[in-house]
Amino acid sequence: MITTSAELSGLVDRLPTNGSPFAGIDLEADNLHRYAEQLCLIQISTGEEVILVDPLEVDELEPLRSYLVANSIWMHGADFDMTLLRREFGMLPKMIYDTQIASRLLGILRFSYANLVEQFFGVKLCKASQKENWGQRPLPEKMCEYASNDVRYLLPLADKLEEDLKRRERFDWFVESCRAAMDRVLNRDVEREDPWRIRGAGKLDCHALCLLRALWNWRDAEAREWDRPPFMVARNQQLIAWAELLARGERLETPRNVKGGRARRLKEAIEKARQIPRSEWPERRKGAGRRWDSSQEKRYEDLARKRDKAADSLELESAVIAPRAALEQIAWEADPAEHLLSWQRDILGL
Repeated sequence: MITTSAELSGLVDRLPTNGSPFAGIDLEADNLHRYAEQLCLIQISTGEEVILVDPLEVDELEPLRSYLVANSIWMHGADFDMTLLRREFGMLPKMIYDTQIASRLLGILRFSYANLVEQFFGVKLCKASQKENWGQRPLPEKMCEYASNDVRYLLPLADKLEEDLKRRERFDWFVESCRAAMDRVLNRDVEREDPWRIRGAGKLDCHALCLLRALWNWRDAEAREWDRPPFMVARNQQLIAWAELLARGERLETPRNVKGGRARRLKEAIEKARQIPRSEWPERRKGAGRRWDSSQEKRYEDLARKRDKAADSLELESAVIAPRAALEQIAWEADPAEHLLSWQRDILGL
């Protein structure tokens, strides 16, 4: 366990550089235990050793940042970890090769890290520490072992997947897909517009949307004050259900976990939302109810049929070749290059 800046500098000096072989990296955060998650642990594999870095103790992480800027690494299921890296360091590594993306391009249906380790190495990983609080100190030995195992098999797994990708002539697909995943994170807005428009909000009318906005803001304030994730106050599905109930004029029974001052503030938020004039209610988002004409329907069906045939031939999930949403956009005559990668367009003749 590295806990000082000097130790971190020494580690960086012995990490692989200038191309393959690459280091394998994983991250742990306390997003299940705090309102604003923090990076709590960095696991690094060199292929010969596993090192744990404690970013809560190390004063200066700049040596690691400089290393990542200049080098490629391997990760697994890197979307959330890339978000953490971007926020912590203001950048992403030179390249992130993702074993989850690799496994999906090989047609592996059970592509979690634990499933892949079991499939390729016959090792069953214990996942008991997955939801533990990584911000606690000192970290128990069992959590350190769990964290170490998350990179212990990463590079041997990467070698096997890379070899298979190249044998099946899909490595170029893999590189393009990994780069696209990085670009999505880099281009993602740090602050999403109208974050209260959670999944399910699209079905609500303007009155219910007004109430949903108030409920979301109440939950966010409570979670921030409590320093706990918002879902511990109320889950998204609950907010949607409450907004629908209140919009119908029905009375909301205060949930058992909402008591005292929290319950009082909830009632105040609802009453304040009820006083908002209709002219200030949020509007429903347009575009969800587009009408298809026969030519667009036929174009979508032709694309879907071609995709499904290619998926069967390549032994891939159809969504890997082209998600339904992408085909719908293309059927509406959007530019295929805006929704599909070049290898996906090649397969579909686009």
